[in-house]
This record gives sequence, C-alpha cells and structure tokens, in this order.
Amino acid sequence: MKTNITVVRAEPHHTPLLTAIAVAAKSHWGYPETWIQLWMPMMTITPAYIASHETWIACVNKSAAAYYSFRQDDDTWLDNLWVLPEYMGQGIGSRLLEHALQRAMARGAGILKIEADPNAVSFYEKMGAYKVGEHHSEVDGQPRILPVLQIELPRT
Repeated sequence: MKTNITVVRAEPHHTPLLTAIAVAAKSHWGYPETWIQLWMPMMTITPAYIASHETWIACVNKSAAAYYSFRQDDDTWLDNLWVLPEYMGQGIGSRLLEHALQRAMARGAGILKIEADPNAVSFYEKMGAYKVGEHHSEVDGQPRILPVLQIELPRT
C-alpha cells in the first residue's frame, strides 16, 4: 500500500491532537512519567499558540502522524517537530523537516535553529544540521543538556 503524505496547515481545532502527538513521541523515548508531567505545559498546544506560531501537520493516508511549528525571535527556530511512534523511521519526519526548511526560506530565514532533544540529534544531523551550542537546564533535580543545532538554508 502506497503511503500518501500530505502536509496541511494546523487549525485551532487540531490542538488536542497536536498535544497528543508530542506526548506520545516524548514518552516513546522512555523518560520518567514525572518528567512528562513536568513538560506538559511546554508540550500542550493551544489555539493561541497556533495563532502566533506557524504550525503544520503531516498526514499519512489522511491521519495526522506528525507536526512541526516555528518560533521567531532574532532567529527562526524549529519550536516543535514530533512524530507519532508508530510512524517513526518511515520518512515522515524527513518529509516534514524538508517542508519546514522550505517554509523557513519562504519566511526569509538564512538559518533554521533547533534546540534538539538528545534522542533526535542523529535525525537532525542526517538532515544537515550541526551543533552550534548547548542549553543547560534541570528537570526534577537532574541536569539536562540540550544541543542547539542549526541548518544553513540556501539563498534563492
């Protein structure tokens, strides 16, 4: 059966679905449930978030499988990119990141920055990202280091 991947703009009614995708993907990596609960405010997507952050959903045969969003400050950041565990390793994340790179270029960005979960670093590196720094934090009393990556975008 051919996998049909479409990428559509997220709408406010998608927020419970997007939150569920983020939670399922993060949980897949084996983090303690207490950490997942601490991260819930960051993983919860709201209609206000969608109104202020460009957000796109990858659908496989019309079912939502993954999503991404941007965050903008002085730089363009990939704020989220989550793939449901049952779709991991099938090219959905690559297709979605390629879409994000095209959208970042359309927004005029020369670089896409990513604060990556350590479990996703090899994926981003395979897609052309390289490490430019680290973000140090703490979760439930445990030190946590998140790599900061970037992908240089071609000028059109």
